[in-house]
Amino acid sequence: MPQLFHPAMNTLAKATFFGSIALAAGAGLIGWNVERSSYMTRQGDPRPQPVPFSHQHHVRGLGIDCRYCHNSVEDSSFAGMPATKVCMTCHSQIWVNAPLLQPVRDSWSQNKPIVWTRVHNLPGFVFFDHSIHVNKGVGCVTCHGEVDGMPLMWKESSLQMEWCLECHREPERALRPRSEIFNLHYDPQKDANRGNPTQLELGLKLKEQYHILPRQQLQNCSTCHR
Repeated sequence: MPQLFHPAMNTLAKATFFGSIALAAGAGLIGWNVERSSYMTRQGDPRPQPVPFSHQHHVRGLGIDCRYCHNSVEDSSFAGMPATKVCMTCHSQIWVNAPLLQPVRDSWSQNKPIVWTRVHNLPGFVFFDHSIHVNKGVGCVTCHGEVDGMPLMWKESSLQMEWCLECHREPERALRPRSEIFNLHYDPQKDANRGNPTQLELGLKLKEQYHILPRQQLQNCSTCHR
């Protein structure tokens, strides 16, 4: 029986097979990197807001505590956004005619909330409770970074699942005393240099003291996906 295909077809078939695998692997690798890029996570990207609120000015400059504006962070799943009346506590007396604050004055006079752009916005299928983390010894800076250095708010961390799991696998590396939760510049290493426990030693102690769940339970899907 005569040969139906030219011998070169064997090479073409192999090239097509392995080329398809390489192409699929390359596309997957590109997709993996794009998904974790700052383009997708918006890390380090200041978001435009109706009012250019500066944490740097209000927190570092004026010394305002996180809880003054985010007053439900210790007992609610949501940290809470400040109502306009919180802003007007000061701005009914100072900078009363500043053009930048016109949206605040309009919100107050029209009794309509300011529509802020969410910077830390988790998907609807993710359950996150601020109060649990705060009361278990996780400081604001762990997730949000040093906001007192941000003229405009940006996302410090990716908030992707793998980032969350890093902490859930080894929570002792992030835990701090409850008295230091809102201290953006708490550094246990300074205490360690004076003979006090290192972060790891302190974290392991706090993990037991605050009754942190075992690692297996913290990594259970139902912990965050309900």
